[in-house]
Amino acid sequence: MFAKKVDCVLVGFEEAKNWLKDAQKIVVTGNPTKIKKLNIAQNQKEKILADLGIKNHLPIVLIFGGSQGAQAINEATVELIKAKLNKDYQIIWATGRNQYDIVKESFEKAMISIKNIKDVKVVSYIYNMEELINIADLVICRSGAMTITELAICGKPAIFIPLPSKSANRQEDNARVLEKLGSAKVILNHELTGEKLATQIDSMIHDKAKLQKMGNSATTIAPSDVEEKIYDEILKIVNNKMND
Repeated sequence: MFAKKVDCVLVGFEEAKNWLKDAQKIVVTGNPTKIKKLNIAQNQKEKILADLGIKNHLPIVLIFGGSQGAQAINEATVELIKAKLNKDYQIIWATGRNQYDIVKESFEKAMISIKNIKDVKVVSYIYNMEELINIADLVICRSGAMTITELAICGKPAIFIPLPSKSANRQEDNARVLEKLGSAKVILNHELTGEKLATQIDSMIHDKAKLQKMGNSATTIAPSDVEEKIYDEILKIVNNKMND
């Protein structure tokens, strides 16, 4: 709506320019984010996991769907765990504040205690997301622009389940960018099941070299000096207006 009226449009990815045909000026700055790549030492990693009640003996799959949670992702993860399809890896899973009790009740109906699932840590919300993304071997999540940027910065392979939209599937567009790079797999929301998710995880999680290659591919679109680029473009516009 505003692209053709403003002096400049700042976008997160090169591909976004294709959707702004009428813009006067487009600059790819990347998305600003607080999450950065960390060099976490082995003893630090062990402490982070110990605080969650998890040992450092298996690959780590990090699952989340945003602060409020993602119902489809939660339902598939519940199905996966109930069927005991999670083998030889650990899961750290944030259900979202609004869905934790729903997930807990679903497990209780199957006589499973949410606090005592082998190799699974379930929380309502993750407060140290930067640390957990950096220590995870594989991330499963939605594919909003900020999440895509954060995973690219940290160099993490992912399985994306894009949030569907009736008007425009922007999250799928985002996810396909990393899929084309070879750094992510995509499962559409309406195709997601516990079995399909488990199969995709199994095809990835035990090949460390493959995961490393996927993560390295993601870093090729990781933005740098984002805040400085944004500031520079704003400054140009302000100076031009002052000189008019």
